[in-house]
Amino acid sequence: MKFSERLYQKVHDIWEKTHEHPFVIGMGKGDLPTESFIRYMKQDYVFLIDYSKLFALAAVKSREIETMAAFAKLLHETLHGEMDLHREYAARFGITNQQLEETRPSPINLAYTRYMLHVAQNGSLEELISSLLPCMWSYWEIGKMLAKEYQGASEHYLYGGWVKMYSSKEFGELAEWLIHLLDSLTEGKPEWELAILEQHFLTTSRFEYMFWDMVYQGGEWPV
Repeated sequence: MKFSERLYQKVHDIWEKTHEHPFVIGMGKGDLPTESFIRYMKQDYVFLIDYSKLFALAAVKSREIETMAAFAKLLHETLHGEMDLHREYAARFGITNQQLEETRPSPINLAYTRYMLHVAQNGSLEELISSLLPCMWSYWEIGKMLAKEYQGASEHYLYGGWVKMYSSKEFGELAEWLIHLLDSLTEGKPEWELAILEQHFLTTSRFEYMFWDMVYQGGEWPV
């Protein structure tokens, strides 16, 4: 069994609940409250600023030029693909780029990104990948699920752009490359090392669910 298959089995129940979350289903049905989507868009924008740093750190930790180049591509696609989508959405709601960048991360957002950055700065390349992979992999899974199971989701006037991006072949190829890289790097690793990677993957999968719940319910600082 490939290590990625083991990880997928480990978090199956968490990802299933994530895919069934009212926020996700609301995008598919097209009835997600606009205020929840605006909250998501702003929180995810500042999340992606830190997420981009993970790809930069991955390039630093890479052992081969080809791997460095691939992480540089991921960094570019995040800064100029995913974040452009957020900026386009923000403009539709009258939110400026400066307002996006000045968004204060929620407690969940801050805990999530700081966990990944801590792993990235102190751990191996394998640890870095295992901590950031649930976000990218699960978004691809969600995008495909919404495009397949909800007729018209990809064409929705508001949420269609999101569904198209994360269900796209291009995004999927980036996610698959990262999955295959982790499988390659973990081949022959002792169980004690794999257990550490599994725990990172499990932790950030839980953070993913908590992030969706936070932007749906609201979860700002109490004071």
